[in-house]
Order: sequence, then C-alpha cells, then structure tokens
Amino acid sequence: MTGWRIIFMGTPAFACPTLQTLLDRNEQIVAVYTQPDRPKGRGQKLQPPPVKELACAHDIPVFQPPKVRAAEVIDQIRELQPDLIVVVAFGQILPKALLDIPPYGCVNVHASLLPRYRGAAPLNWCLVNGETETGVTTMLMDVGLDTGPMLLKKATPIEPDEGIDTLHDRMAALGADLLAETLDGLAAGSIIPESQDDAASCYAPLLKKEHGQISWYKPAFAIHNLVRGLAIWPGAVTHLQGEPLKLFRTAVGNASGRPGEILSADKNGIEVACGQGSLLITELQAAGARRMDAASFLAGHPLAVGSILESPEASGE
Repeated sequence: MTGWRIIFMGTPAFACPTLQTLLDRNEQIVAVYTQPDRPKGRGQKLQPPPVKELACAHDIPVFQPPKVRAAEVIDQIRELQPDLIVVVAFGQILPKALLDIPPYGCVNVHASLLPRYRGAAPLNWCLVNGETETGVTTMLMDVGLDTGPMLLKKATPIEPDEGIDTLHDRMAALGADLLAETLDGLAAGSIIPESQDDAASCYAPLLKKEHGQISWYKPAFAIHNLVRGLAIWPGAVTHLQGEPLKLFRTAVGNASGRPGEILSADKNGIEVACGQGSLLITELQAAGARRMDAASFLAGHPLAVGSILESPEASGE
C-alpha cells in the first residue's frame, strides 16, 4: 500500500518533527487534528498549539475539537476517509468508533520503550527514575492506554546529567525517523505487530505541580534526577523562608549535613545537604525573577551558610 490518505493528530512541539517528516515525504495529509488554542502568559492571550502553526504554514486543514469522541467529530473523520491516522502526543483518548475508521489503523509514536512507561509523561518519569536508556515505539492503537500491538522500536542511551530539554528534542527527532521506517515497513508488509507484555509495564502519569516539591530528606541522586526530569514543567521547587526557588541545573556531591542545610554558596554553586550526600545547585530561579546561574543569583540573593531550604516534611505541606 502506498499513497495513503493520512490524518495527523498531535499537539505540542514534540509532534512537529513527525508532521514535518510526513510533509517532506510528500504524504497525502488530508487533515490535522489538534487541541484547542489555550491562554498563555501573563496576558492570557490565546496561543495556537505548535502543530497547528506548522499545519497552517503548509495550508493543511486544521480541526480543534474539544472532544474528539463527539459523534459529529467521528462522522467528520469518517467522511475524510483516511487510510491511516498518525498520532503523536495528541492529548485526547481516541474512542473505539474512531480507531475503527482507518483500514490500516491508527499508528501512535510513543516516547518510551513499551511496555515501559505507558502514559502521558514517559520522558519525564524515565529521567526522574534514573533510567539509563529509553527510546521510541510505534504501535497500533487500541482502546487501552498505550497497550496496543508494537510495530517498531528504537533505543537510545540517556546521559547521566542529560535534562528533559535535550532528551525531548532528541526523542522527537528519533520518533519522526521511526515513523518513516514504520510507514515503509507497513507499505512493504514487512512488519509483524507484537503484543505487549502487560506484566512488564509501568505507568508515567500526567505531571502535576506537586510532583516538583523537593524533599531534602531524599538522596542527592534522587533530587538531581527530579530536577532533570521536571526542568521544563512544572519544575523542581524548594522554599527559602517561605519563598519558592525553582532548580534547573544540579550536580551530585558527597558532603553531609542536616537535610536542606546550605553548606556553601559561591560562584561554583550552592551546595545543599540531602538525606544522603549533597546537591550542588548551579542554575535556579527565584519567584518573579529570571532563570540564572548560581553566581548571578547570589549577587542579588546572598545566602548564609547554615540556612535551611525547606522540605514538605519540615514545612507541613
């Protein structure tokens, strides 16, 4: 099968390289479905999703239904007669009535090595959990949450200090390449779908602000991984005298002290004692301020050695 009529479903920047790959391959994209525009920033102006901007730049019809499971939306998709639907970080669950429309199925590009890290935030949680390898999987979607038969996989190592920003971009590109391989394999009939082993699965839930609360009673490596995984959103946050501090770059040390105690604060960073070892903070942000390196931060926010950064256990949160 060649010359598919494809509907693309995706929303954030992570999905754009895959859509661009389809465009570069001159695939017949009959429509793009994405989430509605959302208010952003201090002015709360409506902002289009990155996928919408890319689709509009190429004159592809864009639809933004609040609920893709609505009967009229399913009827609309059926009238478009897609052979295949490609889904990348769309943000809505597809009902069976929609999944059954394309004769060649709905192919999802998922940012993990399934069945590991099913769910909304696989990249973030693999960093938080200190994984040393991740990857992307293409799969045929079913009514479960990332439970459908797998098509192709591609693995990649995670560097010890790699953050979500660089991993996100690498995986987005990797997913686009794998989708191209998947389309070629489906066209050639060379891919045999493989069922997932549910017993080997784990869940990567949607991120919430409370996930970013730092507990200094945890080992330094665990806090370092939290910072790596949540740097884009919601951020790993501690408090000093009730005011939030968001951490962006850290390193693991082996000093000791009371959990949350500032052991040193100079141009090299702010070293804080943890439940095991210490954490060197090299990039951070105070409330209402810009993100900056530790030296710049300390120039405007002197920190006394012996001060305590608060944990939820200490503050009663």
